[in-house]
Amino acid sequence: MTKEERMDKARGLHKQGCNCCQAVVMAYANKLPIEAKDAMNVAAPFGRGLAGTREVCGCVSGMAMVCGLTGHTADVRPLIEKFREENGDIVCGRLLQMGKKPCPEMVAHAAGLLSDLI
Repeated sequence: MTKEERMDKARGLHKQGCNCCQAVVMAYANKLPIEAKDAMNVAAPFGRGLAGTREVCGCVSGMAMVCGLTGHTADVRPLIEKFREENGDIVCGRLLQMGKKPCPEMVAHAAGLLSDLI
């Protein structure tokens, strides 16, 4: 899949009802060493800023999960810093307050950042 296809997939999954974390993770389901249904279940509590608390953005959690599952753990921090630099924060509530990008676009952006690694 191309970067744009991964981004479109993540955006579409979010629009179909996946939370931000699930959408990012599931855009890479074919690259993960676990079943898709298991990936969906594991990512479920990380949406809406960790169980709806609006803390760490689900996109960021999803990127970290994909990196961990694909052996790219050393890339997590630089990826998070790039997300913060390009979006202004990594905290869901603050990102929503800033209103720079709607969630489907944030999800697509996170999936795009991952495509440079995975």
